[in-house]
Amino acid sequence: MRWQAFLEAVQERGEYASALEAERASRVVLALLGAHIVGEERNELAAKLPETFALILLNPLQAAEPLSSERFVRAAAAWIDGATEQTAAWDTSAVLSVAADAAGDELLERLLLQLPPGYDLLFGHPSSR
Repeated sequence: MRWQAFLEAVQERGEYASALEAERASRVVLALLGAHIVGEERNELAAKLPETFALILLNPLQAAEPLSSERFVRAAAAWIDGATEQTAAWDTSAVLSVAADAAGDELLERLLLQLPPGYDLLFGHPSSR
């Protein structure tokens, strides 16, 4: 996915006033996500993202333990300037739903297997697991 297309999709889903807001949310959410997924799945997702975001995903923040989806949103709120947990949930879903579209169903399923329950909702793809 190209840079402009990714940001436009995040901006539209997040209803951001500017591409800069969409970029800021994308950088934080993808850095956090990169700390929670590993192996071939992380590499495959990175290959489907714009180069800058791929590098962020591949060089993540360090996570001491897997975060529940609720704690993931709280962590995003702490890193996104001026965010609350409610706005961070919105930001996270905007970014991850675009990443899910880029990933495709098969890769998304493998990614979700690496994450604690609840991430399917953040990616905008509720599952039955």
